[in-house]
Amino acid sequence: MRARGASRARWANGRCDVVEVAPSSAVSRDGAVSAAVEVELRVNGERRQIVIEPRVTLLDALRGRLGLTGTKKGCDHGECGACTVLVDGRRITSCMTLAIMQEGRQVTTIEGLGTPESPHVVQSAFVEHDGMQCGICTPGQVISAVALISEGHAGSDDEIREWMSGNLCRCAAYPGIIAAVRAAAGTDAVADGAS
Repeated sequence: MRARGASRARWANGRCDVVEVAPSSAVSRDGAVSAAVEVELRVNGERRQIVIEPRVTLLDALRGRLGLTGTKKGCDHGECGACTVLVDGRRITSCMTLAIMQEGRQVTTIEGLGTPESPHVVQSAFVEHDGMQCGICTPGQVISAVALISEGHAGSDDEIREWMSGNLCRCAAYPGIIAAVRAAAGTDAVADGAS
């Protein structure tokens, strides 16, 4: 017989108590049961209803429940920026916020920026300037670039570097990323460090 409903915390403490839990419930570390809730998210201009446990991150809701796999799970600690999305126009790391906290707010993922037939200007600039290699960080980089341009932080390469510093690229495609941001912002003639 399987120990259905046993929490990780109980296994970690060296014992396994069998706890019957409804399939739509979550067992927290202290053994408390919290029921799943229905949440309405506004994602890429569409209202989407999902039933999730309150502990589900926005990243996991986007990828696992809504099938929007463009947003990547990198570090799962908010340090790499691969999961960056826009919430009401502000960039956030979706692995560090709960989906339930975003109810009623407009969430924009990489899928909401453009299409293959009609890409967003930043997406086109990343392709044109080789602002990517393996592609894992690219969705977060593009979303952050869109935000920093709209915030007015693309005045120089140094400013772009500073405002993109929350997005890491393990392939070190930074020169292409900076060139892409400059091109998309219309500041292609700005030299390194110039204001």
